Amino acid sequence: MPMIPRLSSHERRRSRTILFAAAAVAAMSFSGGADAEDTVRQVLPGAQPAMAPRQLTREKAPDQSEIERFCSNIADAARDRRYALQAEELKQLQAGIDQRMKALDEKKAEYETWLKRREVFLARAEDGVVKIYAGMKPDAAAERLAIVNADLAAAILMKLDSRKASVILNEMDQKAAATLTGIMASAARREDPS
Repeated sequence: MPMIPRLSSHERRRSRTILFAAAAVAAMSFSGGADAEDTVRQVLPGAQPAMAPRQLTREKAPDQSEIERFCSNIADAARDRRYALQAEELKQLQAGIDQRMKALDEKKAEYETWLKRREVFLARAEDGVVKIYAGMKPDAAAERLAIVNADLAAAILMKLDSRKASVILNEMDQKAAATLTGIMASAARREDPS
């Protein structure tokens, strides 16, 4: 480890004086006094010369009449802009309402179609045909209804007495009975199946 030489009291005083003088010179160069403007700045060759510091100036505050004139000049433009924004917002709201109305009309048409299909389905099974199947033996009725169109067979079964219809379904093939039961359940539903 290198040794640091001890300084004599005279050398210590001398170094303190030098440090104090350097601090005083630095403080004078940073102060904003009159001497600061007289300081010489060193400019390197090829560098741009230092610019003089800009003086801050206060702008004159506008008086009340200027403010009123400004506000009256932009009042029409501000009102027009506000109306344009409101009109744009109304157009967007109208587009949303139109879109919802279109979806509602589509749903209504779909429901009316479903309702017409249900009415046609129930009208297929005439009372005379229903009476014929009601008078048949359950096993014979089950055999004949398995051959008939599924929609018509389901309509006939719906118009029969529930006990008679259950006995006929019991006599049918499982797949045919399941198909007819599904059709009858969807036709008996009071709400839109979708």
